[in-house]
Amino acid sequence: MKHQIFNNTALLRLEPGEEVLAGLKALCRQESVTLGTVQGIGAVNRAVLGLFDPATKQYRANVFEENLEIVSLTGNITTMDGEVYLHLHMAVSDEQGRVFGGHLTEAVISVTAEIVVTRIDGMVGRKFSEAIGINLLEVY
Repeated sequence: MKHQIFNNTALLRLEPGEEVLAGLKALCRQESVTLGTVQGIGAVNRAVLGLFDPATKQYRANVFEENLEIVSLTGNITTMDGEVYLHLHMAVSDEQGRVFGGHLTEAVISVTAEIVVTRIDGMVGRKFSEAIGINLLEVY
């Protein structure tokens, strides 16, 4: 993981074999980012993308183990129980141009990832909602 800071923005580059969530969490801890947005592109050879099922209150995971382009990586950074909390969605495309997407659980870089993290001054936490079954932003 290599990164550079420009005012309230971090430019992060991940290397082959690095995992996206782990790299982003490491950056956030190192640079004390507790609230922000994420956007990125790159390439992976493993991605776990999910869909939340409100009826069962569980994520259904789709595992992709092939060379894929990151068409879009987007999401936010908050905190929960004093730890960095990432809520990210990713869309990837295969060699035929078919696109798959969902809630990002894991993504391993095959070539590179170029990720922009924009820090927002402040802190917003999350709290688990029994009614919905997910960790919701604590905004008022």
